[in-house]
Amino acid sequence: MTSTSQQIRFFRSRIPAFACQPGCHDCCGPVTTSSEEMSRLPVKSAAEHQAALEALSCPHLGEHGCEVYAERPLICRLFGTTPRLACPNGCRPETMVDPEIEAGIYLFFHENRQVLV
Repeated sequence: MTSTSQQIRFFRSRIPAFACQPGCHDCCGPVTTSSEEMSRLPVKSAAEHQAALEALSCPHLGEHGCEVYAERPLICRLFGTTPRLACPNGCRPETMVDPEIEAGIYLFFHENRQVLV
């Protein structure tokens, strides 16, 4: 049986990286993530969560961008790497995520409890 942590590592290693448009945070809206990934993120206060939700933002988006970039959830990593989650500015990796990997990630989302970041 593969653990949730192993699944997350597997998917992370197969999502291609690419350079975003500097200063853009269009994909940093309210998102959900697995409880496992959420446990890796710094705890934010209820007020911080509420302010981010009201701004349609992420509580981990700071003045200089994502404050948890190294631990950002799978959904955040997936943005811009698939036509289903295309970057509104046209940024993308040279090779998009493999459709089978994408399907596996969506199955992971379905099978694992998701919480609001």
